[in-house]
Amino acid sequence: MKIYQQQIRLHERRRGFHLITADIIHSFPQISDIQTGICQVFIQHTSASLSINENADPTVRHDFEMFFNKAVPENDPDYLHDDEGSDDMPAHLKASLLDTSLMIPIRNGRLALGMWQGIYLCEHRNHGGARNLMLTAWGQ
Repeated sequence: MKIYQQQIRLHERRRGFHLITADIIHSFPQISDIQTGICQVFIQHTSASLSINENADPTVRHDFEMFFNKAVPENDPDYLHDDEGSDDMPAHLKASLLDTSLMIPIRNGRLALGMWQGIYLCEHRNHGGARNLMLTAWGQ
């Protein structure tokens, strides 16, 4: 069995849902050495998250942002944790509702995503900064 691990740093992105599939594939060419396996993508932050969803229509990303802003509003007077601004606690809650880690099958040296699937960086902060991902792939 082969095991590869790579940390990558994504440039800062504005708040919203951003396709990062190409960033991962480009930064982690070792995936092509695995015929059958798994790739884990883990984000090392508590105010951003990951998701797999529609990769073709950009209105999906807009609708995700709209939904999460309605579900977890900013400026709620009941939040105690607001040290870094009004988007601080909502960002943590949104990240918990989504995920910090994804497991994606590898088949024939490629991520086995569906035709319309892409990997999203879900940036929940107005100024979240660059984001670190830990990529781990294993298999044969």
